Amino acid sequence: MRCVVLGATGYVGGRLVPQLLDAGHEVRVVARSPEKVAEEPWRDRVEVERGDVTDPASIEQALADGEVVYYLVHSLSRKDFVEIDREAARTVAEAAKTAGVRRLVYLGGIVPDDDELSPHLASRAEVGRVFLESGVPAIVLQAAVIIGSGSASFEMLRYLTERLPAMVTPRWVHSRGQPIAIRDVLHYLVHAAELPSDVQGAFDIGGPDVLTYLDMMRRYAVVAGLPRRAVVPVPVLTPWLSAQWVNLVTPVPKSIAVPLIESLVHEVVCHDHAIAEHIPDPEAGLTHYEHAVELALTRIRNADVPTRWSDASTASAPSDPLPSDPDWAGGTVYEDEREQRTDASPEALWDVIESIGGEHGWYSFPLAWSVRGWADRLVGGVGLRRGRRDPRRLHLGEALDWWRVEYLDRPRLLRLRAEMKLPGRAWLELGVESDGNGGAIYRQRAVFEPHGFAGHAYWKGIAPFHGVIFGGMVRNITGAAGA
Repeated sequence: MRCVVLGATGYVGGRLVPQLLDAGHEVRVVARSPEKVAEEPWRDRVEVERGDVTDPASIEQALADGEVVYYLVHSLSRKDFVEIDREAARTVAEAAKTAGVRRLVYLGGIVPDDDELSPHLASRAEVGRVFLESGVPAIVLQAAVIIGSGSASFEMLRYLTERLPAMVTPRWVHSRGQPIAIRDVLHYLVHAAELPSDVQGAFDIGGPDVLTYLDMMRRYAVVAGLPRRAVVPVPVLTPWLSAQWVNLVTPVPKSIAVPLIESLVHEVVCHDHAIAEHIPDPEAGLTHYEHAVELALTRIRNADVPTRWSDASTASAPSDPLPSDPDWAGGTVYEDEREQRTDASPEALWDVIESIGGEHGWYSFPLAWSVRGWADRLVGGVGLRRGRRDPRRLHLGEALDWWRVEYLDRPRLLRLRAEMKLPGRAWLELGVESDGNGGAIYRQRAVFEPHGFAGHAYWKGIAPFHGVIFGGMVRNITGAAGA
């Protein structure tokens, strides 16, 4: 089949593409920034098309001659995600109908029987209805918590359990859910492509275990070899207050934690297993919760996490021009440029640059970086906790602490784009050049485009610390390369 994947740079989509290819399908990947898939191992096996689900013209072109369309897109980190996802779904549904698509496949959430749904679950349900009423044969797969290395739900569960030996828990931890392993989600998604056109509707998918969130935390602790966690229930902890706690303790920012936790207030258990009438269970059976956790932790320990929740871009696309680029037509731009020669080889210097961030840190005044990261979390930013997928090798478009890898010209230039809360936009470039004598020249440039008076005041306020922060980075990065 000719499969078109919308959301291939996200957590589920990035794992679905290679499985579709292995199943013998032709795959077209649609992305706002096609360069983000340049280093994916499956890049040469797919067709890549630039497209945006909010742009009808680009989506019509992207869906042309497609047979099966996978919609794996959502705008959860945006405050107006309900409106954006509604219009995006309508755009895709209309384009699919015009293109004569044979099948729409959407991954949504289990819809509980409650009269009043959280905005997140209500939005997922609405998108599903848009596709089911589109006139194109549609399958809506509805899942609860997805257990897999790098998923937002799993990262929230993991960090809450690992970092809190004694947990102050709100009422929602006693709500039941039916977690499902990412491998089983992918099983259903791949097989959905081959269903006959008369099979339509919404189907719940879940693992074999029905557990409360508290059960999931306790069982996670057992699998991870952690001591039993003490639990102190506090009924007054609202979902909003809980999200602030999650924002401080886990890598998941409150912009994502709030809708996730509001959804956990509901019981999200499969109403039936009707999906088995059309797609048989995996040959080895559905994955039990403990085994799913074990698989996820093994991938994390082996630095073999193919996709993460943070891989999806923020609202400002990394393809926006750098203010100092030739095609930039803006206002004031501040820069801090430094360089230093080192006897280390260019290769050694590049190895240090590409391993920056995460566990290796930023080679300069750790306390200042930590304080800035905490401050960012307090105001709802991403902070420094997103880490990195691989301790040594970066991937274009991936999140790196509070930065995103915008440009990667290995082994010469790394450009990072800031995603922390700022009164403006910021970039950091780290470059390597041979000195012609076996050594290397390290070049570093920080670029800041201020927004309004607050932006100018921000740069002026931190300028006195640049010698310590940026100068320290230069000295320590070249020193590490030499060592």
